[in-house]
Amino acid sequence: MSVAPDLLEAPLRRFMLDVASEARGPAGGSVAAVVTALAASLVAMAARSSRDCWSGAGGAIAQAEALAARAAPLAQADAEAYADATVALHLDRAALDSPTRDSLLASTLERAADVPLAIADVASDVALLAAETSEACDEDVRPEALSACLLAEAAGRTAAHLVQINLGTAEGDPRLAAVRGIERALAEARERVDLQPR
Repeated sequence: MSVAPDLLEAPLRRFMLDVASEARGPAGGSVAAVVTALAASLVAMAARSSRDCWSGAGGAIAQAEALAARAAPLAQADAEAYADATVALHLDRAALDSPTRDSLLASTLERAADVPLAIADVASDVALLAAETSEACDEDVRPEALSACLLAEAAGRTAAHLVQINLGTAEGDPRLAAVRGIERALAEARERVDLQPR
């Protein structure tokens, strides 16, 4: 199954149409990765606008840009993993012996869990950085930092949910423990935002 060679180079309208199509290309994980990258960009903007009043702005800008650079390519990686998993799930049972099919399916589902786990991990880092930025940035751009935190939280929870779906009943898998840690970090970021005066 083919996926556009570089989702990041496509116009936004093309990405939206690809997500909405019946083809198994970019889906929930890719959208979560893009939202995470955009949230990180909002943090960078809020920090950049606060350099006159916040001594930590330069560090926040560097972190936010690094997180955006980590998140963005995961949109492509997730679209490819999703397409491969879809193909594996629909393999002709008669064409492959059961052990071969089971092995191929297991390896593709592993990747289909690993990529959203990476997205969730970056999203939790973005949410925490956004919460920190919202506490220190210029008041005029605080709504952008708060928005970034909420967007990253939503993307992180989406990606964490996809990890759990793709691992199924794999109790004891260390990735499930990692997901629980990520969910705690997302909850911490959200709590920091909710405690701020409006």
